[in-house]
Amino acid sequence: MNIVCLDLEGVLVPEIWIAFSKATGIEELKKTTRDEPDYDKLMKYRIAILKEHGLGLKEIQDVIATIDPLPGAKEFLDELRSFTQVIIISDTFTQFATPLMKKLGWPTIFCNSLVVSESGEVTDFKMRVENSKLTTVRALQSIGYETVAAGDSYNDLAMIRASKAGFLFRSTDKIKADNPDLPAFESYADFLAAIREAVK
Repeated sequence: MNIVCLDLEGVLVPEIWIAFSKATGIEELKKTTRDEPDYDKLMKYRIAILKEHGLGLKEIQDVIATIDPLPGAKEFLDELRSFTQVIIISDTFTQFATPLMKKLGWPTIFCNSLVVSESGEVTDFKMRVENSKLTTVRALQSIGYETVAAGDSYNDLAMIRASKAGFLFRSTDKIKADNPDLPAFESYADFLAAIREAVK
């Protein structure tokens, strides 16, 4: 039995922190997991910048409300879910993901949570488990699933490599060059065809 494990940001929706960076004009918030492989370091960096500028969860959620899925993403996901099970495994947070899941037709997502004070300040974050993407894929395999995984960033590589088939989707030139053995796709049509073949 197959299950497809997809990253969220950059694959199905735009990068939330990049959108927030554009909305606030804070250039430092453009850094993502495509740039920084250490997620713990990246989040501590982001939280410090939010604090410095007096920005909290509400300001981020206001920007997220304006974000739509990438063109063709919902149709791709609907078609994918018609022939295989799909779980989105993301290092984002429930406080960010919910409105985006609504726009994608409520797919299943496994993600993390933010620690937010009563005033709305983001003070910390809680990872669901350590190395959440790889850990989740291994857990699914332990209960009888064969996984097919795809993503665009450094934090996706472990789950991609641990799966029976793995793909890069709209990744960076550097990640593609560093992982030449991984099939890389730019269009949903080609991506869908590759997954369909992998889950046969």
